Amino acid sequence: MKKLWLSLVTTAVLLTAAGCGSKPADNTQGAGGSSSPSPSAEAKKSYTVAISQIVEHPSLDATRKGFLDALKEGGLVEGTNLKVDFSTAQGDPTNNLSIAQKIASGKNDLVLAIATPSAQAVVQQVKNAPVLFAAVTDPVGAKLVTNLDKPGGTVTGASDTNPQAIANLMDFIAANFPKVKKVGVVINEGEPNAVVMTEKAKEALAKKGIELVKAPVTNTSEVKQAAQSLVGRVDAFYITLDNTVVNGVDAIIQIANDKKIPFFSSDRDTVEKGAFATVGFKYYDHGYQVGQMAVDILKNGKKPADMKITVPDKLDVILNLKAAAAQGITVTDAMKSAVKDPKTNIIQ
Repeated sequence: MKKLWLSLVTTAVLLTAAGCGSKPADNTQGAGGSSSPSPSAEAKKSYTVAISQIVEHPSLDATRKGFLDALKEGGLVEGTNLKVDFSTAQGDPTNNLSIAQKIASGKNDLVLAIATPSAQAVVQQVKNAPVLFAAVTDPVGAKLVTNLDKPGGTVTGASDTNPQAIANLMDFIAANFPKVKKVGVVINEGEPNAVVMTEKAKEALAKKGIELVKAPVTNTSEVKQAAQSLVGRVDAFYITLDNTVVNGVDAIIQIANDKKIPFFSSDRDTVEKGAFATVGFKYYDHGYQVGQMAVDILKNGKKPADMKITVPDKLDVILNLKAAAAQGITVTDAMKSAVKDPKTNIIQ
C-alpha cells in the first residue's frame, strides 16, 4: 500500500511539472502568431505602386524619375522589394480612363498620378489604395481635394505651381523686353491647368499694359500651325504647363528661332530644350518631394488625409543663352542679375 501511495504521489509531481513546463511554450507560440509583423517580416515586405502618366515629355518624365529615386532612398528598390506598374496614356483621354480603371481593378499599395488629366481619372476610379498626384497646377479646381492643408480621404500630393511663378515671369518680361506689347500663347483649353495658368498670365500682363493673344489647339499635331498663326501678331511666345503643347514644343522652338521671337515657358525642361527663360524649378525635385510622401505613407504609416498639398519652394529665373542667341535676344547684365543661382540656372 505504501509503495502504491508513493507511486501515485510521484506521478502527480511529474504531471504537474510537465504542465508547468508546457505553458510558457504555448505563450511564446501565441506571441509569434500575433498581427504585429516581426522585424524580419517587415524587412521582406514588398510593395506594388501603380503610376499613371498622361503623356511622356521631359518634365513629367523627370517627375517620375525623382519619385522613384526618393522611393529608392527610402529603401524601396524596384526589382527587390518594389514592383512598379507604369502606364502612359500618350495624351489620349480614352487610354487615360482605361488605365485608371485597370489600376482600380488591381491590388496596389499606392497609386501615383502624374498630371491633371491622369489625376482626375485615377481619383474618380481608385477607391482601394492611397493616391498621390504630381504635376498638377490646381488641385482644388481639378476637384482632386477640397482643402490644400487638410485634404482628407485617401488623396494628397504636390502642386507644380508656386503662386508667384507666373507673376514673376511676367514681371521679368515687362522689365527686360520693353518692346513686347503682345504675348502669344498656344493653349489646349481642354486642360484645366492650362486655362488657370493662362488666366493668371493674362492678369499679370494686363497690369504691365501687355496683351495676351491665344492660339487654341485640341491636340499636339496642331501646335505647329497654331504657333505659325501667331507670327506677325505677337512680340513673344509663352506656354503654360499644358501637356498637349509641351509635348509638341519642338515646333514652337523652331518657329521662335526662325522668326527671332523670344520664347518664354513655364518649366525648366522646356528652357533646357530651347525656350529662352522661365521662373521655375526642377521637376525632378518636385517628383522627389512626392516620393518622400510615398515613403511616409508606405513605411511610416502616415495618412494622406493628414498630409497637406505641397508646392515648389525653390523658384528662380532660368535662362538659356544658346536659345537667346538663336532668338536674337541680347542677354543683359540685368537679366543675369535676376538669376539667384547662376551656376545652375544660366544654361550655357
